Amino acid sequence: MILYPAIDLKDGQCVRLLRGEMEAATVFGDDPAAQAASFVAAGCEWLHLVDLNGAFAGKPVNAAAVEAILARVKVPCQLGGGIRDMATIEGWLSRGLTRVILGTVAVENPSLVRQAARAFPDHVAVGIDARKGRVATRGWAEETEVMATDLAKSFEDAGVAALIYTDIDRDGAMQGPNVEATAALARAVSIPVIASGGVSSMADLLALRDTGVIAGAISGRALYDGAIDLRAAITALAG
Repeated sequence: MILYPAIDLKDGQCVRLLRGEMEAATVFGDDPAAQAASFVAAGCEWLHLVDLNGAFAGKPVNAAAVEAILARVKVPCQLGGGIRDMATIEGWLSRGLTRVILGTVAVENPSLVRQAARAFPDHVAVGIDARKGRVATRGWAEETEVMATDLAKSFEDAGVAALIYTDIDRDGAMQGPNVEATAALARAVSIPVIASGGVSSMADLLALRDTGVIAGAISGRALYDGAIDLRAAITALAG
């Protein structure tokens, strides 16, 4: 199972939100590229980037910070937030991003996801962010009646590289991930599922790994707070 350190970007800074609330942002640094380099030095295989302002604006806002990260590190990076048209997808992939994450458009314009996945095999992931099983969009500000599992199954034949499943109520709360719901989603589809939200300890990572069906886990606050030692976690998961 791959551990993806998260760099969430708000106003050019590295932050973590509590349950997706922009007002509940904790700033962890003002040099995202340096933070990325630190994670890479600890041995990470991937980086997970989020343009938080972009998720609300519907277009890239923290592009300069993302580009600085891409220029600084050589590990593959995936990015979500404000990616809602083909031109933006093409633009990010041409600038060295390995994988785009499509969230809001997966609900509002699923044909774009299919088009992008066909055009860029292995470079398109779907972000499924849910509260109590129901998908939320537009920076988690709008709740829908779409069930997470139904959305995941709808892309079963689309050729997407991964599903990133976030339990919003767990995100940033340091209370552990929703292992049961994430594993159930992973068992419902053949697409690799990456867990996000609430990963706060080595025990959480091992619980996700030990399901045998979860392909990856994203952690942010726990790495910044020191609750998880990135180098030790990578070694343990590899073992």
